[in-house]
Amino acid sequence: MFSTSTYKNRRTELMNQFESGWLLFLGNEEVGMNYKANAYPFRQDSSFLYYFGIDQPGRVGAIDVSTGKSWLFGEDVSMEDVIWTGAQPRIRELANQVGAEESGDLKQLVAVLLKAVAQKAAIHYLPPYRLRNTQKLSHWLGKSFTEIENGTSKELIRAVIAQRSIKSEEEIAEMEKAVAVSKVIHHRMMRHAKYGIQEAELMSLAEGLAMATEGRLGYPPIVTVRGETLHNHHYHHRLEKGQLILADVGAAVKSHYTSDITRTFPVAKRFTQQQREIYQIVLDAENFAIKQCQPKRTYQSIHLATSELIATRLKELGLMKGDPAEAVVQGAHALFFVHGLGHMIGLDVHDMEDLGEDEVGYGMEVKRSDLFGTAYLRLGKHLRNGFVVTVEPGIYFIPALIEQWQAAGKHKDFINYDALKRYKEFGGIRIEDNVLVTATGQRVLGPAIAKTVSDVEELRNS
Repeated sequence: MFSTSTYKNRRTELMNQFESGWLLFLGNEEVGMNYKANAYPFRQDSSFLYYFGIDQPGRVGAIDVSTGKSWLFGEDVSMEDVIWTGAQPRIRELANQVGAEESGDLKQLVAVLLKAVAQKAAIHYLPPYRLRNTQKLSHWLGKSFTEIENGTSKELIRAVIAQRSIKSEEEIAEMEKAVAVSKVIHHRMMRHAKYGIQEAELMSLAEGLAMATEGRLGYPPIVTVRGETLHNHHYHHRLEKGQLILADVGAAVKSHYTSDITRTFPVAKRFTQQQREIYQIVLDAENFAIKQCQPKRTYQSIHLATSELIATRLKELGLMKGDPAEAVVQGAHALFFVHGLGHMIGLDVHDMEDLGEDEVGYGMEVKRSDLFGTAYLRLGKHLRNGFVVTVEPGIYFIPALIEQWQAAGKHKDFINYDALKRYKEFGGIRIEDNVLVTATGQRVLGPAIAKTVSDVEELRNS
């Protein structure tokens, strides 16, 4: 938790965007894996955490704009709860910790909401992404599931996005802690990888190191020798000679602020010449994109400029041909760089995307492309001082996609399909860092994590 004043100030800033009504923030419940008492590890709703800071299930926060008072609702634990889970602070104590003036149980919450409905006061709430919270809102407000889903507050969504997008110094400090843990994880994996072990051994190493710092991984990790499958969560392959390991692993600290870091390294002690050539293109593209991260630049323009650099360098290798700029305009580069350059990051690995990916990444500023590849860019709008974004270019050789495009004669003026035969078993390479946009430019968060060819090979040989 941050200081009491941090939460009070956040709520005051939000409340000042509204003239009247209630702002409602539902915390999460525990979710059973296969029955209620056998729950997944609890993860609190990020917007509830941001404004109310209580990392416990079954809590609800509310702000009464007309009085300027904040409420924290929930049930005090019973003796039976204490026996199984230990003593917990009472709701009033929790409210005091985060500076909420009022508190009550869930019956009082229902009474407050019914009174607000009777007075025709607006009740603003964010999109519920868990069915249980949709059920609660339906019950409390006397509306159908469809009415609840259609009744989310655009005004609240946009106000929360605007506020949470700008990271404070204390938030940045937490994210840098997360990157520091990720550095330990990635360097340990680079040292530990060897012929014959399964990907699962590296993945479990990452999870163990994250938990040893009282945190967790910020998302299901990708640790795979089949890096051409973008979200590959299978860990059964054994490491073999000639392969590359793509490790997309980011630690989240106790406060839940997360990192999102990707490194790619060879199973062998050194990159092959072919691997080194593609790796250097990706690294140069990442360094280029990081330097382009400046206030007022659109992230969409940075993505496109980075795509053109990749196309230019692939042309130099003989894998692409024609005008690189036109290749990007037509989307030919997406055979290799099939995803977006990056996204917002903070309390969530894809920060605030429960509020709507286009609302977070584009808003009213920039139109999202419908072109294959570029359409997957999650963040397109103008960068601002205080944004933290991921920068993660990649090059992938996806056999099924190559075969489909070749059979259809797609972009044959830009792609040298004959030259791609030598890359059929290559896999994929991605390099990713987390970047703070500053008033004058940018700064990569956290301690440096090995990514030059020489630094990676040094770790592989240590």
